[in-house]
Amino acid sequence: MYTGGRTVPTVPQNPFRPSAGAEPPHLVGRAGLLDEFIYGLQIRSGAPGLLTIFTGARGIGKTVMLGEAEDAARSTGWAVVSETATPGFLGRIGEAMRSLTDELGGGPTGRKITGLSAAGFSITTQLPPAQQLGWRQIGENLLRVLDGNSTGLLITLDEIHGADRNELAQLAAVVQHFIRERLPVALVFAGLPAAVSDLLNEGVATFLRRADRLDLHAAAIDEVEASYLQEFSALPHPVDPPLVRAAAEATAGYPFLIQLVGYHVWQMAESVDRSLTAEDLDIALAAAHRRNNRMVIDAALATTSPKDLEFLRAMAEDDGPSSTADIGQRLGDRKNTVSNYRSRLIDAGLVQPAGRGYVGFAIPGLREHLRQS
Repeated sequence: MYTGGRTVPTVPQNPFRPSAGAEPPHLVGRAGLLDEFIYGLQIRSGAPGLLTIFTGARGIGKTVMLGEAEDAARSTGWAVVSETATPGFLGRIGEAMRSLTDELGGGPTGRKITGLSAAGFSITTQLPPAQQLGWRQIGENLLRVLDGNSTGLLITLDEIHGADRNELAQLAAVVQHFIRERLPVALVFAGLPAAVSDLLNEGVATFLRRADRLDLHAAAIDEVEASYLQEFSALPHPVDPPLVRAAAEATAGYPFLIQLVGYHVWQMAESVDRSLTAEDLDIALAAAHRRNNRMVIDAALATTSPKDLEFLRAMAEDDGPSSTADIGQRLGDRKNTVSNYRSRLIDAGLVQPAGRGYVGFAIPGLREHLRQS
């Protein structure tokens, strides 16, 4: 940048975006996960990767992966309808498909859609009689138009663990029909692991058991470190490799924490306008973990009962995975009672199985948070 006869170095913008679903600078530890899906976009009908479920703990990057799938679909000309599994999602998807059909009906041959969000629509609104078609017929009409243009439709549905069972069953049944008709449709879900398993095991949507289930896990610390080294190299002052390693370790490999830690380390580097010290890094890490507490942990604990919290605090006494037998002794509860709370907390995405008879925390920082509260 040039000002007043002197050149001022351009400071690069902070590349980290610690917001829910925001696209990170690097998909750390996610290489190859969408390969089958992308290959399926070329085949356009019946490919296994076109039916995919992403599962994992809170903050593990499920919504980000949905966004990556949407971007991949748009880049090949597919239409995209993006929804969250709150009540009425089926109607909103139907209305979005009807809107796309209307738009394509008057468009030139070969036209490609760049995407459409379904938010804000409802199939329950009053439509002209000629447009009051059934949900399945609306989708079939759209898919035949898209098929004629050598493209297809991707539907993404986030937070499937909160889905109304009847709506989900209807969606699965209609998509199954589209696939049998060899129409170009893709369906990608995201949700908490145990709750998704329950949905599939209940038989609500048996067809969805055929989906590629991709369980997202924490990234390797070495991969996080490599990503940080690349990003931080753009700063005006270098960050010492030992500090980069410490920052990577502080994330525990969780994508949301990777973004938070990267964001605050970058922000600290901007504010001091010199090479970071270990003290600077400690301040940045503390800020990142405070925000993780507010945005992830407090939100996750908001709906827990007092008894749930007792269970979690009993777990927090251990430095690693907790024995359910030990938890029962600490709480003075019977085995079946402990089992019930264990199941509830797994469904809530707060704890996860850690071997036969053991559970561990599913969210990084939750143990420390409980010890301090």
